[in-house]
Amino acid sequence: MGAIADLTKQGDVFNDGYDSIVIRRPGGCIIGGRTLDMTGFDKVRAGHIIIREKETNTFKPLGISNGAFVSLPEGCEYKGILTGSVTKEKPFGNIMYDGEANDECLPCPLTDTLRAALKTAFPSLYFDHD
Repeated sequence: MGAIADLTKQGDVFNDGYDSIVIRRPGGCIIGGRTLDMTGFDKVRAGHIIIREKETNTFKPLGISNGAFVSLPEGCEYKGILTGSVTKEKPFGNIMYDGEANDECLPCPLTDTLRAALKTAFPSLYFDHD
């Protein structure tokens, strides 16, 4: 028997108000989502960049330092952005790699370097705002 998670259990929900506006146009997502390694995080907001450690196939949020996303760690690759906020207790993430996100609602601003790297990794994922 495989791992089991109680998806119906009621509890605290983390939502800072951006979940409903960060995804401007939903697009392609990783089928079935992924359980995230939340080491170093108690909660992660919608719009957070998600990466994968290639060697272990572990999906996790890209680190943040001083209010900015850190550089992509060695041995990792970008996998998309989180479409809804998650907590350490319920780290079930839907990861979008195609569509449009509101760049002013991301957890951290996108630098030109990071924007270019994401455009290379996901040519059909756009970041824009009104």
